[in-house]
Amino acid sequence: MKRYTAQYVYTLTTREPLRNAFVEVDGDGTLARVGLCAPGEKVEEGALAPGFVNAHCHVELSYMKGLFRKGTGMAGFIDQINALRDTSSLEKKVADLRDAMDALWAQGVDAMADISNCDDSFAVKASHPMYTRTFLEVFGADPADCSAVMAGVRALQQKARALGLDAAPTPHSCYTMSPELVSASSVAGLESGFLSFHSEESDEEEQMMRYGSGPMWDNRVRNGIPTPPVTGTSSLEYFLSRLVAGGLETPVSGHVLLVHECSLTEEGARMAREVLQEPFIAVCPLSNKFIHNTLPPIPVIRDSGIPICVGTDSLSSNDNLCMVDELRCLQEAFPEVSLGELLEWACLNGARFLGKDSVLGTLEPGKKSGVVRITGIVDGKLTPSAKSIRL
Repeated sequence: MKRYTAQYVYTLTTREPLRNAFVEVDGDGTLARVGLCAPGEKVEEGALAPGFVNAHCHVELSYMKGLFRKGTGMAGFIDQINALRDTSSLEKKVADLRDAMDALWAQGVDAMADISNCDDSFAVKASHPMYTRTFLEVFGADPADCSAVMAGVRALQQKARALGLDAAPTPHSCYTMSPELVSASSVAGLESGFLSFHSEESDEEEQMMRYGSGPMWDNRVRNGIPTPPVTGTSSLEYFLSRLVAGGLETPVSGHVLLVHECSLTEEGARMAREVLQEPFIAVCPLSNKFIHNTLPPIPVIRDSGIPICVGTDSLSSNDNLCMVDELRCLQEAFPEVSLGELLEWACLNGARFLGKDSVLGTLEPGKKSGVVRITGIVDGKLTPSAKSIRL
């Protein structure tokens, strides 16, 4: 039995922490007891929290760390990723993604929703203590390629499953796929009960979908890439319409994660709640600042009632994969959000999205949620020196 103490213990059964409290853990990692320390007991500084859930990552892109220029907008970022993809050996890619997963584990990440375009990460994930659900992302702007793309991703899914991984197809975004492929990959992904979709990542995306103009539209035309349909509506509304076009009954069942949502409006959030039975939104603030120096409209998302999760995105669009840094970025921009609520997003809501909240997400006896110590907290706020470590 191990006993840990802290000035604050965020069980996340409520957002308010216990003060001067302890957590006891059995030898197999099962949480045994949580309570208040006895008078006079030595109490460690900082806070204890459950293990984090990284709700959006592309760990296979870890070899791209430090290669990208910041502030290029989405069109510039896409140009860079197309130029730099597959510029390293497989050995380096695997070594870098293993290092990234080990670093995430050390900081206290218990589970991750990870995007894969290939099988580079499969063996590492299969042997790693971190739980991952792998979203096999598909692209294909030519309608004639839909059947071949789906056959390819199904074969990749079989490779993942043969290694014991939870994996299923998922659509990338509205602008990299034909309407037919958005529908087909969404239907296939929801067979597993889970979907992850890049949605409204930037105003450039919205300008392209609504009006057929802007940097991303010009980029595709210049490079001879098929353009998405100009709908006159938001890219989120277009995505929701493709779910219905795929034959899915509304409200669409399954856990659907809308990633980024930097341009979300109240109307868009209302539509998401109407069409999706269990919507979630993953925010990746440091990636958004890296690419186009913006942040998601947290007040709109909070008011919508859609559960917020937190992701790091990849090392192509982030300096580090650090959940505490993501939370501090959100806290600085939206100081009205308490640390307890931020931790709820980063721990419990991610576990709920992955369907793992019976085991992860809160510090409750019987769970195996891990215990994370967070230091560098002053007056309930994360300071620039804040960091986390797995206990």
